[in-house]
Amino acid sequence: MNSENLAKSLIRELLDNGYEAYLVGGCVRDKLLGKKPNDWDICSSAYPEEILEIFEKNYTVFKKGKKHGTIGVKKGEEIFEITTYRIDKEYIDNRRPESVEFTKNIEEDLKRRDFTINAMAMDIEDKIIDLFRGREDLKKGLIRTVGSADKRFEEDALRIIRAVRFATQLKFKITETTYNSIKRNKNNLKNISADRIREEFNKILLSDKPSYGIKLLLNTGLIEYIIPEIKDGINFDQKSPFHDKDVFEHTMDVLDNTPSDLNTRLSALFHDIAKPKTFSIDDKGIGHFYGHNSVGRDMTKMIMRRLNYSKKSIEEVSNLVNYHMAVHDMQTPKSVKRLSRKIGNDTIERLIKLYEADKSSTLDRDNKIPGERFKEIFKQIKNYKEPLNRKDLAINGNDLIDLGIEKGPKLSIILEGLVEYVLEFPEHNNREDLIKEAKSISLYLKSKK
Repeated sequence: MNSENLAKSLIRELLDNGYEAYLVGGCVRDKLLGKKPNDWDICSSAYPEEILEIFEKNYTVFKKGKKHGTIGVKKGEEIFEITTYRIDKEYIDNRRPESVEFTKNIEEDLKRRDFTINAMAMDIEDKIIDLFRGREDLKKGLIRTVGSADKRFEEDALRIIRAVRFATQLKFKITETTYNSIKRNKNNLKNISADRIREEFNKILLSDKPSYGIKLLLNTGLIEYIIPEIKDGINFDQKSPFHDKDVFEHTMDVLDNTPSDLNTRLSALFHDIAKPKTFSIDDKGIGHFYGHNSVGRDMTKMIMRRLNYSKKSIEEVSNLVNYHMAVHDMQTPKSVKRLSRKIGNDTIERLIKLYEADKSSTLDRDNKIPGERFKEIFKQIKNYKEPLNRKDLAINGNDLIDLGIEKGPKLSIILEGLVEYVLEFPEHNNREDLIKEAKSISLYLKSKK
């Protein structure tokens, strides 16, 4: 039984017990658009205790959201949220209602929702309840608030960036009334946590054309609350023989041409963010951006920390920014292996995608030799599993101790020397050759005392 049928079977049980119940929100929107919904949410006239009475005997239930009217019910391997029709009371700090009031009236529930396309319900026979012209807005490709835009955005300011997110994901336009209200109420985003903003921003980045969302954020002024640094690239002439776009438009082009992978998209957004800060011009009128990769790395860390990204994500994205020119510059097996040691093979896979998108947005786009050579070297390193780290060596620290080398800094220096040795000569990664090389390094260190 598929997810939709599982959800409808729960609706059937609610109906059989004398309650109203509908599919609601995003799943109705996506179904009408011919998309596969991610979640199948249910709303019902049954109060939380009544929902529990129906389901807790035969199903695993989750009560965490009970206060706000939501009970989770596990059917098959999936968990479906069943929420009582409700009226949101006064909102606190543009974020959440102070309390909710349960109601038996679905109209009251639907009119508290954010956008018309999310305020439709569907019954078990696929008949639609559409009180706010949601289907019409779907057909016209419009994002419009339910009722007063100002009121919706004052209630929960996250809806301001959600409007941009939905417009970007669905390739819709925001109605003039809603758009103007976004601009009027944008300052309320200061009351929204970085975590909630980041999650909406991530969805914008992972859409089919993220540049559309970034430009909406810029034009509405919302970018001030996310990544204001990106504005410095707008109309910034690179004065470069390799570029025919300003920094911002080049960045948008690269962003749209990377795969829909969050860290790759983030690195595309940040890869040239330091160019305006590092710009210099020579006596021939040619622009240069010395060190923009390392300055960009530091800016990336600062911005991502501000938005509460994970340490792991910050580390990878900042590495991608720092090494985004490495594919072009590193053309020998040893240099590629060194890079793999530093950032790992998974990050190099993303680095190649970033490089290809970056290259495609330059006037040097037809010069494919450096990229192809880097990829071929990397492919060989992966396929032959060449040694890159201490753990890959055919001997270990205990073997060196058996040779009479004491634990301590000298042991570590020798192990690192052996890694350097096999990076250059992977065919010598065997016990006999490594012991011989370790003795040679040990004698060298002794002679330096």
